[in-house]
This record gives sequence, structure tokens and C-alpha cells, in this order.
Amino acid sequence: MVYQPASGARDLLPLDVEKKRWIEDRLQQVFHRWGYHRIITSTLERMDTLMAGEAIQRQMVIQLQNGEDDELGLRPELTASIARTVVTRMANATYPQRLYYNANVFRRTWESRHNRQQEFYQAGVELLGAGGLLANAEVLLLVADCLAALGLRQWHLILGEAGITRSLLSAFPANLQDKVRSAIAHLDRITIDTLPLSDKLRDRARIMLDLRGPSADVLQKVSSLDLDEEQREAVNNLKSLVELLESEKKFPLILDLSLIQTIDYYTGIVFEVVNDTESQARVLGRGGRYDQLLGLYHPQGDNIPGIGFGLNIEDLYQILLSTQQLPQVTPASNWLVVPETASANAPAFAYAQKLRDSTHLVRVEIDLGGRDADAIRQYARDRSIAQIAWIKADGSPKIESLR
Repeated sequence: MVYQPASGARDLLPLDVEKKRWIEDRLQQVFHRWGYHRIITSTLERMDTLMAGEAIQRQMVIQLQNGEDDELGLRPELTASIARTVVTRMANATYPQRLYYNANVFRRTWESRHNRQQEFYQAGVELLGAGGLLANAEVLLLVADCLAALGLRQWHLILGEAGITRSLLSAFPANLQDKVRSAIAHLDRITIDTLPLSDKLRDRARIMLDLRGPSADVLQKVSSLDLDEEQREAVNNLKSLVELLESEKKFPLILDLSLIQTIDYYTGIVFEVVNDTESQARVLGRGGRYDQLLGLYHPQGDNIPGIGFGLNIEDLYQILLSTQQLPQVTPASNWLVVPETASANAPAFAYAQKLRDSTHLVRVEIDLGGRDADAIRQYARDRSIAQIAWIKADGSPKIESLR
């Protein structure tokens, strides 16, 4: 019998781990520089927490058997869990709260391909307790700083506004809104042309399909629609954000008011980070504003504004593989400590510990016996170990350099 990991999961070998850590360490440094603090939430949550008021589809969640009354599942994303944690465990916190995470998530997939991946790694942030232009700009500029820290230059940001898109959909008959929403999300013109809509509404749906491209063009198109006062204010806020971002010149920006995320708790801006270097675009991360999510978990139902994003570690990994920036080998040990006789075993362990107690990180291996001197030297060369310390019974070392 050949033992394999569970369906949808995969193992990370030591070199894979080094490459993953290289990415995560650089992202963490950026998060720290922007004043964000790490939070760790439970992998296992109640289903009512994970579904975030039906914003997350039940079939997306991997559910677990439970003998109690609670329905449990594995988190498909981090935002809902962090929202639950903040309002239940950080009731006296001052705002804004800047939090970041680096964790695995689990999503049930429906593709027919065998062993389709269901476990993923993400790193991201949540900025809680702040709304408005500056908070939105901070999160988007933080995305740019993260990708710059990884050496990625060829990417662009697709920016939408869930509140505007949702309000524009409200003009359609209630029984057709989901179909129009789905057609717009999938850029499906055929469905728009075949739905039982009036000419005016069909034209409106076609315009919504085309609300994508250079920001000035899109803002002009949406402003040409029959907007109420609240919608005009949202468009003006979006225009202010676009002007601020474009003045920073950190990244190419595509405005897309047809952008609709599969997770439906977003109330304001939504965005995708897209790689430019492949023939098929790869989404490196997603995020957006959710000003009503925390109220679902708050004991008094109080809403606390929030905005955040998650970057997909595996997708970043695949893009960075071609750049040769990632580690190509696992770190070599600095020393191999070899007891020359059985009576030198204790002194060898003591000498190895002395080396490990150095101010700087020193990797030290103990030779575990069963090899002659030539085999020990060959092992050290194969592992790129720089120095061997041959330890005598009295604890004195004989140092041999292999470089």
C-alpha cells in the first residue's frame, strides 16, 4: 500500500518550506513596518461563524463530524474568524486595530479533477475600526509595498466598488437580480440579451458589463447612469480614492465595477491583485471593505468598519520560481561535531551546545556513529557542512575545515 496525504492536501518538503518562509518573512517585515500585529485564530469554527450571515456559501466549507449540537467546519478564509475574535475577545480594544495573519485555509472545490487542492496558505491584513479614504488607501498601498518587498513589478490592481455595483443592481426586478449579478460577474452578454428585461434595463445591464478599463472612462460611464444622491456620493468617494492612488504611481490600476466577489460580505471597495507575466492572468490576492461583518458577531449588533486583503502564498511561490530569488537549497549546517570515542560522547554534546549558544544562529549536527572518518568527511561535503570538530575524551576539539 502506498500512503498518500489526504485528498486535496499536499506535503511541503524542507526546501519547499524554506521557499515558503522566504515569502512569509518578507511579507511579515512589511506588515510590521506598517504597524500591524499578528493574530492567530482557531482553524476550527462553528458553521454560523464561518458562513458570516450567509455571505459564504455552505458548500464552500469543509464540514466535520461532531457529536455535539454545534455544526463545525474548517475556515475557508480568515476575515470572518478575525471579526468574531475581535468583537468577542477584544471588547475593550481601541481603534483602529491593525492585524495580520499567516495561516492555512480550507475550501471545498467542485472541479472534477482528481485530488483537487483544498488546503491553501494565505498572508494578509485586516484594518478594523476605520472607514473612509485614508483607510482604503492605506490597505491598497500596503499591497503594493508587499509585492515590492518580494521583487514583483509586473502586476496590476483591479478595483471595484461592491456598494455601487449592488445599488446599480437594485434597479432590476428582484426575481432577476441574482441572474443579472451572475451574468455581470461572468461577463456573460448572452444571458443579458436573453433575460426578460425592458430595453432600458437591458441597456443598463450592458453598460454595467462595460464598466471596466481606465479609471477616467469608467467613472464617466457610471456617472452617465441615472444615479441617486447616495450613489453619486459613492462614485465621488471612489473618484477621490483613484486620484490618490494614481498620484502615488505605485501600480497600474484598472477600474472594474463589474467585479463581484464570490464572498458576499463586501460593502465598499473590492479588489484583485493580478500578475502580468503569464499568458493567463493569475490572481495573487483579493480583498475589500466590509463595514457590516463585525456587527454579525457583536453582542449588541454594533457595526465596526473593516477592510483587508489576503495574498495567496502558493500563487506568489509559482510566480517567484522563475525569478531565482527563492532559496535553491536548504541551509547547510555550520558544524559537524564528532565524538572520537564513546567516552567523548558527553564532551561532544557539551561542545555542540557551546557552539549553538553563539550570539548568531549556528547550525550544529552531532555525528551519530557507525561511520569511519572518510565516510564522515564525505557526509559533511555532501551536506555542504563547513567544519568538523573531532572531540577527544577530555573534551578538546580538533577542528577540520572542509573549505
